[in-house]
Amino acid sequence: MPKVKQITVWVADRPGVLGDVASTLGEAKINIQAFLAHVSGDEGAIRLIVDKPAAAKKALTARGWRATEEEVVALTLADKPGTLGAAADKLGGTGINIRYAYTGSVKGGKVNAYFAVPDATAALKALR
Repeated sequence: MPKVKQITVWVADRPGVLGDVASTLGEAKINIQAFLAHVSGDEGAIRLIVDKPAAAKKALTARGWRATEEEVVALTLADKPGTLGAAADKLGGTGINIRYAYTGSVKGGKVNAYFAVPDATAALKALR
């Protein structure tokens, strides 16, 4: 169970900002391996696991965003029922609180991304 660097970029809550962040990293040849984006009040937090954390932090701050770095635990789970529960139970059983969790599953060279949007139908049309 290794520790990995997570970059959190603090952004305004506005349309297009996730695309701006992801494009900034793409232009810097930094691969996003997992992400979680959420909003609290008027500020958004995009938590990222990337292949080059120091370069990501530099690229993001160069664009004017505040970026922080934290360590998180990386755990590879089998893709079968009960594995997440078993891992979470082990942590909880030892008094370790999970503040948040997210996945970045890779299968056949593709990554599944999940977007919470106000209008799913409009989003699906936009992605066609």
